[in-house]
Amino acid sequence: MMLNEETTVPQAALPVAQFKAHLRLGTGFAEDAVQDAVLESFLRAAIAAIEARTGKVLIARAFTWVLTAWRDRYGEVLPVAPVVSVDGVALRDAGGSETVLEPGAVRLEQDGQRPVLRPRGTLLPSLGTGGSVRIAFTAGMAAAWDDLPADLAQAVLLLAAHYYEYRNETALGDGCMPFGVTTLIQRYRVVRFGMGVVR
Repeated sequence: MMLNEETTVPQAALPVAQFKAHLRLGTGFAEDAVQDAVLESFLRAAIAAIEARTGKVLIARAFTWVLTAWRDRYGEVLPVAPVVSVDGVALRDAGGSETVLEPGAVRLEQDGQRPVLRPRGTLLPSLGTGGSVRIAFTAGMAAAWDDLPADLAQAVLLLAAHYYEYRNETALGDGCMPFGVTTLIQRYRVVRFGMGVVR
């Protein structure tokens, strides 16, 4: 399986001005925008890290997901949440011929943790030997920064500030995330059950 991000977080959706205020950077100077590109990169990195930890897409954008086999033909759990819409499903056979399913052939079962692509009938269509399916969908908690839950927005700013402050630090261990950030995102993380273990 392969998940591709077809569109990125728009530059206009990044809270650069709020991030500058959070960092208490000076304003009113001719060079106000000189660090904007660097600040944007830290915001994008913080958004990506929080999305990876929570399985939630923060700012809405388009994705495609390619599978070579259904895990469950009664309904396929999509890889991220929340999914706003399923924009298209195409089947490809072993020879490379593609068939686009009619929009009414499947439906989205929305869920904040585990959105599911369901068939309108009994089962999702067979993929056949060597076949695959490409699912195009839009996912995201908000279309714009100001529509994000306040705790997640704060977590992004805190983590981006951490990246900014320690940008030259090589002694920090891999996966280092400040305690305040992990606390803020904790309720958004997916609880997984398996082999008697809760993670």
